[in-house]
Amino acid sequence: MTIYQQRLHTIKQEIERVGVEAALLTSPLSVAYVSGFVCEPHERFMGLVVRPDAEPVLFVPSLEKDKAEAELSAHGDFIRKVIAISDTDNPYARLSEAGLGTGVKRLAIEKSYMRVQEADRLAEVLPGVQFTDIGDAIVRLRLHKSEEEVARMEIAIRLVEEVLAEGLKKVRQGVTELELVAELEYLMKKKGADAPSFDTMVLAGANSALPHGVPGMTKVQEGQFLLFDLGVFKDGYCSDITRTFVVGEPTEEMERIYQTVLAAEEAAIQAVQPGHALAAVDRAARTTITGAGYGQYFTHRVGHGLGLEIHEAPSVHGENQTPMEAGMTFTIEPGIYVPGLGGVRIEDDILVTESGARVLTAFPKELTKLLVQF
Repeated sequence: MTIYQQRLHTIKQEIERVGVEAALLTSPLSVAYVSGFVCEPHERFMGLVVRPDAEPVLFVPSLEKDKAEAELSAHGDFIRKVIAISDTDNPYARLSEAGLGTGVKRLAIEKSYMRVQEADRLAEVLPGVQFTDIGDAIVRLRLHKSEEEVARMEIAIRLVEEVLAEGLKKVRQGVTELELVAELEYLMKKKGADAPSFDTMVLAGANSALPHGVPGMTKVQEGQFLLFDLGVFKDGYCSDITRTFVVGEPTEEMERIYQTVLAAEEAAIQAVQPGHALAAVDRAARTTITGAGYGQYFTHRVGHGLGLEIHEAPSVHGENQTPMEAGMTFTIEPGIYVPGLGGVRIEDDILVTESGARVLTAFPKELTKLLVQF
């Protein structure tokens, strides 16, 4: 049984557990996760119908039918029925015509993804249908990464680390944040990334004190922080890394801030233990930063899940009592952001194992001074 067949089997079990007749998955990520067929339908309809007593049916835009059949065949042909929907079709009527309406009074959908208008149109072709949510069940499935998923994430991580290493060579006198972003994203494509996993961030000087700052025309200057936050998608999975450098020589306070963030990140990594609450990871970092007198300058959660998406479950914050479990992947990225001076963030991608944390990222973290001629 392939990983996709296992996931489909779990979805069928969830359908029976919650007492509905069928499930309709319409999120492209969920369809890919369960079927292995990767597609961005844009404004067109795509959905996977799963019933415990029948073969699954995949509905795709007509221009994607050949691709869908080829990819499904490569995954073992456990989904053999693919129905094409043309641009002039009513997709909801096609769902009903293909048998979704037969005996379906309760339907599981992804409530966090399906829009109200789409639910209304679905209800028109399934009179009296009651909707329940299957989104949380898929989130729980995605929390635990298989060995194959971790391997794909590691490929994305190695790729972005190569990009960062080469991108640092582009730091020169007068270069702007946006120029460095352009260099990094060019390197991503050159090395085979499918896309950046989020908007690449390069922030110089005082701008580095903005946790979600937007790169602009600010030039790199000596004696300032230079923050890089970047990631890539590769074969469906993503990476996310942040490293902060000093251009030239740091002041004593800059060095103190950097070493505090580094100690906080290491404390958070040590706090990763299966069975312990996710909150412990955030609190370990926050305790270190607060103890050094910078508590007010650490203004966000310590991390977030990642995998198929750059931000997914779990959320690693100080109130999340969810126990850590082997197979979870998330970032650890404490920071100190001092307005007017600048900020430091250090971020690694983490896998929870039976014995603690396995750090997937390997880019050096010691304070690095970039020697640039000015």
